[in-house]
Amino acid sequence: MDTQYISQVADTTLLAQITLAQGESVSTTSIIVGVVALIVGIGLGVVFAGVFAGKKLARMRAEADQITNRAKEDAQNAAEKVKLAAERHALERKEAVDNELETARAEQREFERRLAKREDNLDRKEDTISLKERGLSEQVQKNQDKFDQLRARETEIDDLVEKQRRELERVAQIDRAQAKELLLERVSEQSRAEMGRVTRKIVEEAEDEAKDEAKEILINAIQRYANEHSSESTVRTVAIPSDDMKGRIIGREGRNIRAIEKATGADVIVDDTPGVIVVSCFDKVRQTIAVRALETLVTDGRMHPTRIEEVVDKVKSEVQERIVKAGKDAVVELGLKGIHPKIIEAMGRLTYRTSYGQNVLNHSIEVAYLSQIIADQLGLDGRLARRCGFLHDIGKAMDHEMEGGHPKIGMDFARQYGEKDEAVLNAIGAHHADMPATTWYTPIIMAADAVSAARPGARRESMERYIQRLNDLQDIALSQPGVTEAYAVQAGREVRVMINADRVTDDEAFLIAHEIAKQVSNEMTFPGEIKVTVLRETRAIEIAR
Repeated sequence: MDTQYISQVADTTLLAQITLAQGESVSTTSIIVGVVALIVGIGLGVVFAGVFAGKKLARMRAEADQITNRAKEDAQNAAEKVKLAAERHALERKEAVDNELETARAEQREFERRLAKREDNLDRKEDTISLKERGLSEQVQKNQDKFDQLRARETEIDDLVEKQRRELERVAQIDRAQAKELLLERVSEQSRAEMGRVTRKIVEEAEDEAKDEAKEILINAIQRYANEHSSESTVRTVAIPSDDMKGRIIGREGRNIRAIEKATGADVIVDDTPGVIVVSCFDKVRQTIAVRALETLVTDGRMHPTRIEEVVDKVKSEVQERIVKAGKDAVVELGLKGIHPKIIEAMGRLTYRTSYGQNVLNHSIEVAYLSQIIADQLGLDGRLARRCGFLHDIGKAMDHEMEGGHPKIGMDFARQYGEKDEAVLNAIGAHHADMPATTWYTPIIMAADAVSAARPGARRESMERYIQRLNDLQDIALSQPGVTEAYAVQAGREVRVMINADRVTDDEAFLIAHEIAKQVSNEMTFPGEIKVTVLRETRAIEIAR
């Protein structure tokens, strides 16, 4: 209110000044009166403001005292509540501690009770053990007495045996060494006959269990897969239109024929045979390149060293493409994956390789299918068996360039180009028993390889090798004791052996058959299998007169 009053006085004074300023005729007296009025107004305003400020200050002090008093009362109440809560928490904690102590005392009493019970049991067991120890001591003493008696009896028996031996030597008029030799000889004869009976029984039982299943598996495999085989010789002929072409092929001073042989690595034979020239080479790839290059040159008519080199290079590229294509076609046909390009190329080269007249690539494909069929019937992985069978002869693609047998060469080559599976590597390296078989797939590959190679018409052999095999079979059979005659029959697939019935028993005849088969397997190389038949018969002959 005092502030408003001061403001009103100030406004009045300002209005008076404005009025004075506007009026030019105001007198000096009026101005003085206005100033005095202004001073009086200010003084009155100050007085009233002081009065009002004192009242407001007194009111604020009273309110502060009230707030302070209420705060003290609230603090006292809060302190009392905290004190009560602390006392209540302390009581609860005391009760919990008392309960825990009581529980611990109860557990300790239970533990002491069980401990006392266990001590009683241990005391009883100790007493029982003591009784048993006394009994064992008595038994040990009895056993020692019996042992002493047995030692004495043994000594007595040894003396009697020695007396009997001396008496027997005196009566039989032979010493101990001679008697031992006779006994060993008799035991050896009996053991040999017994071994023959046991071997015969075991093998017959095994054959009875496995023969039917093995026949069924192999017959099913052969029936479910069939393939044709083509044979190529190491010598091939190239037809020419006339004998004049022979002179052009030879060239001046033989330069053309030398250029052909140098570029292809094959031997070109130009003789008196009309209408043909002969290309000879053991490497089927080089032979094919030479034959096709000559066919192109003969058709083209141009025959000089530069043209020969151009044609040979072109044919080499074509043959290489066909090799890769043949490998890829085989891989696609078998549905194999992850085959390295180098391995595909090597398998493609086998299309120009033959073994006893059998195309090796076709043989590998056939073995792959047969292996898969056999593995599937045995509950194994058919895909893995197919891969093993396909790659088993890969070493034949480069065995003419490296030392060693094709199984070892092929295994190293396959490992070098990404084949990591032990089954595949072992099947390649061990399919001719050059190393031990470490997986079930290796004997499957060996069986499929033999089936593919031993089928009638699959392979050809020279007459010399055929006759040599027959003679070797007969010689091995005749080397056995008691054998009188031996004949190789069925193109060397079977050897029939005649034995002396007076010297050899039936069981020993079975043992002789086993020994002959084992020796043939170890000493001879042959496709498929050879059957050994031992015949023992007793003939009673009498002449009527």
